[in-house]
Parts: sequence; structure tokens; C-alpha cells
Amino acid sequence: MAKVGRFKNEQARADFMNAYAALEARSTLEAKTREIPTSFGTTQVRQCGQGTGTPIVLLHPFGGNGLYWDFVAGELADDRVVYALDTIGTAGKSVQTAPIAGDADFAGWFGEVLTGLGIDRAHVVGLSQGAWHTALVGSQLPQRVASVTLIEPNGVITKMKWSVLFKILRFGINPSEEDWRKMNAWITPGVTMSKAQFDCAKASLGYRTRLGWARVLKDAELRSFSVPMLAIFGGESVACDPVAAVRRINSLVPNADTEIYPGMGHGVLDQIPERVVPRILKHVRRHDHSPASNSV
Repeated sequence: MAKVGRFKNEQARADFMNAYAALEARSTLEAKTREIPTSFGTTQVRQCGQGTGTPIVLLHPFGGNGLYWDFVAGELADDRVVYALDTIGTAGKSVQTAPIAGDADFAGWFGEVLTGLGIDRAHVVGLSQGAWHTALVGSQLPQRVASVTLIEPNGVITKMKWSVLFKILRFGINPSEEDWRKMNAWITPGVTMSKAQFDCAKASLGYRTRLGWARVLKDAELRSFSVPMLAIFGGESVACDPVAAVRRINSLVPNADTEIYPGMGHGVLDQIPERVVPRILKHVRRHDHSPASNSV
């Protein structure tokens, strides 16, 4: 039976909320927050920007939350409104109250958030685990999605190596601060977290998510993917095989574009936002007025 995500105990919740508040206090982004009620609980949303472009919705990576996007949200919001969600069922200010039993439920939650925000359709951008969630939304709710951008979609297009999975699982048992630093340097070389970011990410381990984990999409699922897709990879990523992933996307997805940045790792967006953000904007502007899919 599907369960509801929650913090391990009240102390874990308090520790996370304190870390979240400290991280939010350091943000320089001009944003307002909204709470959107859904059938699965209340969703916290950070909103910035204005303009007539189709809105962008951002889905964060594991251990992150809507605050993660603050360093690029302003540029993404150059000619449109941008919404960064605290994904339901993850550590953040969203509060899950009902189980999400599968892909359809996750898409249902996302659709309710769009409706609560007054949005008919949106571009969806996700990083790492957020890329998995973005792929789910694009597959399950194509009529509400103008395009998707998958940044480092590990475990979605190709399998993660067992050695990588084992190292991550071993790390998650009881990580020390030194372990955290080593793991971050290995997964996202060239990316240095601030103390506030580090504290918030570490505190997120006090949350027990029930959303499940990414799975590799089947050939039939990729062939039927009707939403325009941009997939971005770091050429030296340890989280996936960029070349194999791009080959599979190009051979199966009807309306896809791909980009591999040589020398970059899993943290490609953090490493070179000045190159990745314009690439994302080029994609979304190209598909701002694409007709909605009639797929169900």
C-alpha cells in the first residue's frame, strides 16, 4: 500500500525547516511564494518574472527544493513567469497528505498545481530526479505540457551503473559531513555548495519520501512521447552514459533535441549556467506556440 512521505520525527522536521529558512534568507531573487492546495496535499511554489511567454515550471533534484533554482530563475524569467515547486512528497514546505501510488497520481498532482496557478500549459524543466519527474509529467499529461527539458536524467534513458548505485546507497546509510563533501565532489565535480546549501541538503535526509525512484523508460514509452524534448548531459557525468542516452533518445523520441557539454559533470547546470540557460530558453521559445497534444 502506498504511503505518505513525512519527516522521520519532529526534530528532523524542525532541523530541516531551520536550514530551509537560512537558505531562503540568503536568496537575492525577487520572488513571491504561494501555497497551492491539491488532492495530495499543499504545494509550496516560488514565483518570479512576468511576460507573455508560456510559463516555465521547475522540478528540483533529490535533496533540493524550489530554492535550488534561484541562481537561474531570474534569467529564465526574462520574458515569462517561472514557478519553482517544492515537489510533493520530498523535503520542503509542501505537505503531502495523500499517497501518490504511481505515475498517473504524480501527473494528477502536477496538473492540479497548474490549475491552482491558473496555467493551461507550461514548459517543464527538471534536473536529475526532477528530470525523472519531468519525464513522467510529459508522458502522462502531454496536453498540459508545451515542452520538457531533462537535465542529467540519470536512470531515465539508460541504466545507472551498479557501482554508482552501490556507492550512493552506501553513502546514504549514515553520512558524515566529510562523506557529504566527498560524495558531492564525486557526483558534481567543479560544484561547491555554500554552507547554507550544504546544511539544507543534509537536513533533507531526515525526510522519508514515498515517491519511488527513477526507472528507465521503455522503448514504447519513448516512441509515444509526443511533447518536444530537450535532454542535456555533462560529457563526464558519472550518473549516466551521455553518449548512449543521446543515441537512444535520437533513435526513439519523435521530437527531441540533445546537448552534451564536454568536460562537464552531473552538475552541468551549476558549472556553466551561462551556456545551459540560453540553451533551455532557445528550446522553450521555439515551442512557446506549439499546438497542444491530443494524447491522453
